[in-house]
Amino acid sequence: FLFLLLLFRSITVFAGDIVHVDDKGPKRPGCDNNFVLIKVPVWVDGEEEMQFVGVGARFGPTLESQEKRADRITVALADPPDCCSNPKKKLIGEAILVHRGNCSFVTKANVAEEAGASAVIIINNQTDLMKMVCNANEMDLTIGIPVVMLPQDAGESLKSFMAMSSRVSIQIYSPKRPLFDVAEVFLWLMAVGTIICASYWSALTARKEAIELEKLLKLSRPTVDDFETKEKQRDSSSGVLEINIASAICFVVLASCFLLMLYKLMSSLFIRILVFLLCFGGFQGLLHCSVFLLGRLRWCEPAAECYVGVPFVGPVSYLALAAAPFCLALAVLWGLFRTASYAWIGQDILGISLMVAVLQFVHVPNLKVGTVLLACALLYDIFWVFLSKLWFNKSVMIAVS
Repeated sequence: FLFLLLLFRSITVFAGDIVHVDDKGPKRPGCDNNFVLIKVPVWVDGEEEMQFVGVGARFGPTLESQEKRADRITVALADPPDCCSNPKKKLIGEAILVHRGNCSFVTKANVAEEAGASAVIIINNQTDLMKMVCNANEMDLTIGIPVVMLPQDAGESLKSFMAMSSRVSIQIYSPKRPLFDVAEVFLWLMAVGTIICASYWSALTARKEAIELEKLLKLSRPTVDDFETKEKQRDSSSGVLEINIASAICFVVLASCFLLMLYKLMSSLFIRILVFLLCFGGFQGLLHCSVFLLGRLRWCEPAAECYVGVPFVGPVSYLALAAAPFCLALAVLWGLFRTASYAWIGQDILGISLMVAVLQFVHVPNLKVGTVLLACALLYDIFWVFLSKLWFNKSVMIAVS
């Protein structure tokens, strides 16, 4: 029952993020569109650079739902920037980039359409998106061009592309999303499968350790101190980290500091550092998982049990040495081609391997520590998503995302 409830809840939430029906805003003929998310791919000098996501207006025509059928439109800057009065020069089918403010959204759309624009891209004055509705006293709602709002950072990026190149074009389309998306189920299964694999691996390791302790009992009569010494040696040799209440709280505090650092220091250099960290952690996780899986094969067991000393690393099995080049190659290839359309495959492999390895190494000893950790994580999400607006004038979590 819980599984079906969570699955139904995730489906309804994700299906509703594309089309949003709002009954509170003013709605009348010519101003009765649903609020839909708009995808805006950007081309610079004929090559696609990136893709922004905006929101459509209550007014205007229905947008194309398929990218291949959407026309590619040249982008032009509005002059004046707010597009509240007639532009200084006529437009020939360009999409006009407009700043929010000084007049209504409907006025901007009417002025742009009269000047010959084929679409209006409004740059919001904040990182969030807002619903573009019609004022009660506005009557001219026969608008024949689409109106899209982009968040502030996306608009600034688009303006920087236009400053560097004379040929910047976009597409505007609103993909239709089915009520039931198979991809959502796949993502859910992939996330839960990661937890199940890590849990099964930990249980298998614990069973082997229990068998070793049972053998120790048969060979001698150890004291309690002997058991504690044995467990400490086992944890230190396997690299297991057992967290307590203090470390659970410190984890959330450090995560908050890192999120704040992302918010303040977001730059291309910092992004490269994050990519390197993911490649390095993914390589270690993938190597750890590969050695474990290959070590279960009978013809790989001798290589898994033979070790050689490696400088600065310590004893490493022959199997790990053989698998390391392949794991390193995958991590490096993903780092180099991470923006390609197929890079999600390598990213999922590295991410899942890293999470399985982390869940294997980090142990929550009891329910008390787990409760404190999850409670702190809940407060972390609430604060940085909602309450951070009181101090930073915007949601830090949303801005970083």
